Amino acid sequence: MDQPVTEGDLEFEHVPETDQSFENALEKARDGDRLTVDDGIELLTTGTDVEGIDRTRKEQVLEAADQRRREVVGEEVTFVANLNNNVTTACNVGCLFCNFKDAAHTFESDYDGETAGFTKTPADSREIVRDAVSRGIYEVTSVSGLHPALALDDEHREILEAHPNPKEINYVPPEAYETDPGTYVEQIDAMSVDGVHVHSMTPEEIDHARRGTDWSYEDVYRRLRDAGLDTVPGTAAEILVDEVRDVICPGKIDTGEWLEAMEAAAAVGLDATATIMYGHVENEAHRVRHLKRVRDLQERVDGAITEFVPLSFIHQNTPLFEHDVVSGGASRDEDELMIAVSRLFLDNIDHIQSSWVKYGDEGGLKMLSCGADDFMGTILSEEITKRAGGEYGEFRSFADYVELITSIGRIPVERSTDYETRRVIDPDDPPFGPQLGPKADGTPLLESDERPLPADD
Repeated sequence: MDQPVTEGDLEFEHVPETDQSFENALEKARDGDRLTVDDGIELLTTGTDVEGIDRTRKEQVLEAADQRRREVVGEEVTFVANLNNNVTTACNVGCLFCNFKDAAHTFESDYDGETAGFTKTPADSREIVRDAVSRGIYEVTSVSGLHPALALDDEHREILEAHPNPKEINYVPPEAYETDPGTYVEQIDAMSVDGVHVHSMTPEEIDHARRGTDWSYEDVYRRLRDAGLDTVPGTAAEILVDEVRDVICPGKIDTGEWLEAMEAAAAVGLDATATIMYGHVENEAHRVRHLKRVRDLQERVDGAITEFVPLSFIHQNTPLFEHDVVSGGASRDEDELMIAVSRLFLDNIDHIQSSWVKYGDEGGLKMLSCGADDFMGTILSEEITKRAGGEYGEFRSFADYVELITSIGRIPVERSTDYETRRVIDPDDPPFGPQLGPKADGTPLLESDERPLPADD
């Protein structure tokens, strides 16, 4: 974008207008019929024939989604014992919805100042993950900035070093930086500790890991799989409609490339999650088109998407808000409807996640009555949402999960990343801790004096 835009400047081709009626769309949802884009728009808006959200209709949509959830997954609420280990905040892509990144040049050795961010070496990552595995976690999630020094492996490094115009391909050699992040293969290998499940390498990162080459997404994912990558986080999706991406993340891969990368991951045997990041400049028509693309993708990859994760945009510290492109994020009504319509529309994805990081405890529990059945993981450290202005903390213990989930009459269940292994937790048999991991024995992950203070809701 040459000139900054404001909220009133945006005009989109796709708008929430349909020839369908809310009543017909709701009937189809209740009957379990496959929904069209127009159906989804009617449900997400609670009817395009009315201004704003109709409370009675909203409750009807939520009830339909909650009933569908019961039919598909029952009364269990799942969660996982995991750690976030993001490698670096260095990035120069310039996405306007993000406050996780720090300008990559501020990490260079000759930069006259201090950076607010971090970069971890492969040795740092191994130490962090090893400690977490010893406590009982069995999944490490890693999503990072696009550090200009990161290469896929040594072969890729040689190609990048030989390029006649390194800036053209966003490459700066590691010796220019205070901390060398190593290669993607080295980082994945470093995090593969004692059988831990490595969930990493988004479509955006995988594109960065092949820049300057003619390698396919499959080639790159295959090398990372061989290094220890187990599954892929389907983030960087934001909104899978290019007229929205052109506003909020013009430097990122486009919709077609994101979908191509996800299909490549599945082709080499890697399951994945899928996400939507909503509540910024997009409208309901964009959101439902996004759901349609994810549903179609799930059919093409033969069920490789294990869960869908709606992510409500946290606006406070982001360029979109600071530049007056948006005045806020999604309302709680929009959050509830996004969860519900995701459940109803995505009839080939069993699991919908409620994010306590985005919604808080009270809001997150509410989403579990709007169609969601998964409640994220312990995390141990959360950096992305916190930097954008999120207020709901960085850690949930198993005891927290048992208390929260049983408070709404549901069944707490520890699960593996792929949902194939489950352990129903007896709320009358404390103490509560993970048991599914290679070194998990039921011991609480953190001692009481290690736990972070609760955030003020």
